[in-house]
Amino acid sequence: MGDVVQMHFSTPDYVIFALLLVASTCIGLFYALSGGRQRTTQEFLLADRSMSCLPVSLSLLATFQSAVAILGVPSEIYTYGTQYWFLGVSYFLGLLVPAHVFIPVFYRLRLTSAYEYLELRFNKTVRIMGTVTFIFQMVIYMGVVLYAPALALNAVTGFDLWGAVLAMGLVCTLYTTLGGLKAVIWTDVFQTIVMFAGQLAVIIVGAHQAGGMGEVWRKAINGSRIASLDLNPDPTERHTFWTLGVGGVFLMLALYGVNQAQVQRYLSSRTEREAVMSCYVVFPCQQVVLCLGCLMGLVMFARYGEDSPLDKGYVKTNDQMVLYFVMDVFRDLPGLPGLFVACLFSGALSTISSAFNSLATVTMEDLIKPYCPTMTEAKATLLSKGLAFAYGLVCLAMAYTASHMGSVLQAALSIFGMVGGPLLGLFCLGMFFPWANSTGAIVGLVAGLVMAFWIGIGHFVSRMGVPTTLPPIINGTAMPLPGNMTTAVMTTLITLITAKPKPTGVQALYNLSYLWYSAHNSTTVVIVGLIVSLLTGPMKEQDLTPGTVYPVLGNLLFFLPECYRETLCCVTPLPQKPKAIDTHPYLMARKESNGVSHPKEEMKTEETEREKDEDEETATPQPSCRLAHTLQETAL
Repeated sequence: MGDVVQMHFSTPDYVIFALLLVASTCIGLFYALSGGRQRTTQEFLLADRSMSCLPVSLSLLATFQSAVAILGVPSEIYTYGTQYWFLGVSYFLGLLVPAHVFIPVFYRLRLTSAYEYLELRFNKTVRIMGTVTFIFQMVIYMGVVLYAPALALNAVTGFDLWGAVLAMGLVCTLYTTLGGLKAVIWTDVFQTIVMFAGQLAVIIVGAHQAGGMGEVWRKAINGSRIASLDLNPDPTERHTFWTLGVGGVFLMLALYGVNQAQVQRYLSSRTEREAVMSCYVVFPCQQVVLCLGCLMGLVMFARYGEDSPLDKGYVKTNDQMVLYFVMDVFRDLPGLPGLFVACLFSGALSTISSAFNSLATVTMEDLIKPYCPTMTEAKATLLSKGLAFAYGLVCLAMAYTASHMGSVLQAALSIFGMVGGPLLGLFCLGMFFPWANSTGAIVGLVAGLVMAFWIGIGHFVSRMGVPTTLPPIINGTAMPLPGNMTTAVMTTLITLITAKPKPTGVQALYNLSYLWYSAHNSTTVVIVGLIVSLLTGPMKEQDLTPGTVYPVLGNLLFFLPECYRETLCCVTPLPQKPKAIDTHPYLMARKESNGVSHPKEEMKTEETEREKDEDEETATPQPSCRLAHTLQETAL
């Protein structure tokens, strides 16, 4: 096999790439100098809760549509066929449940950080554990997601590696620090358009050169790349309908239900209805993104067939193969390679900018404000900007660290997927099981993390011991990354899988398909948490903060007598949607300009005031301010 073949950029390509950086910076400067000029934490971290549905939905899409996904999905389709497309089935429940379960709870509590919920539902210890876990997850991930595509680009095109990393990292840090969440969301919108344009250009030009989409489809069928419905229930099979359509739901819930980067966008919406609508709008957008990735992979197969650039030795990994294909297709079209690189790094920018902003938010709201109650609003805002800038520098440091990690790089990427499932389980434990207590939550989270790292690292280590004559089985190492990034790590490890003996015992657990990891680990947290809660004394209804439990059990167990439902703590309602949110008594997480209030004490005070009002029998009753003891029907 020969050395990697390099194809170089022309001046128009560099100009287009530079325009992406300039435009992103200008958006940040615009929001730094307009409106409230980012003078409050509310504006800097939550865009003044003023965003409409469309920009929020496109930002939700862009946040986890990373550069490694843009490279990963086409190479997955080229190598294995279109079975991966069935992941789109999981988007139905993966976005419907957040829209009608998680968003109503988070929005009506008026949170800033998703982990504030954990303190309202359990206690401060659970909140801090959740926050630290999230910070660990994102810090490990954000440097790698910037470095990995830059490395592939450098290998194929000779594009300066550290020039690209530094340019993207510094520009992203600049507009995130100056413009706050509003700048992050609007740059996401711009970068989403660039991503669509870049992928469409490759598909259109590539299909034209291959003889049209009809010829592309014919070659894909002849090459057995159009997959049929695989109903094999074996959880160790990497991609089947059940793995993608059911296991993928838990992956989507971990990303779109409880991840701070997405929750922050829901909370920035003007109204709860706008936040729910953003989930509905992002659904067709996700399907379009998935289809574009699949079409790009099929066009690549139509061009090369079974004789891939990887087999010829032109490139060393599958993600490099996608870039080689793009440079090959656009060989005589100056400017278009630059458009695809802009598309590629738009994915990186949108992901790491969301990481900076969400990390600054949780650090400020969960680790600093509760311990500095006298901090002024101006100082808190300045510190938030400083945190966003600091995390930008940490991202560059992590990118440098990633360059020296070698094979450990894959394990570092896998850590992201290992942590997502247990965090989902922690939120589900609190939201759906009223009797779960703080002890159960802590033990459950620890058990989930231990299980996740045991299976993930166990698989990684066991694969390292496989003889080279046996192709590696790609499951756990390819841990799920945000959005369509489920193939991100996998694409750097793919080899043709031949017949293999069915694993048994612990080895079967190590070979669990990576798409089942979120489901397995979140279920571990819930089961262990419930058992420990029952052993240590379940939570009583009067000890719950109203609004922190979604009444799904109350609806499912409607046939039980009320005394039994009270024993199971299943009658606590979700507060009705307020008309004037700022004056509604269910603002359990209501804060002054700093610090976190004591929600349970506030509720007791408010209930006392309401009782006094009822005794006085005022002429104009306020039904909207009364404690609603009717169960809200779920939209499911």
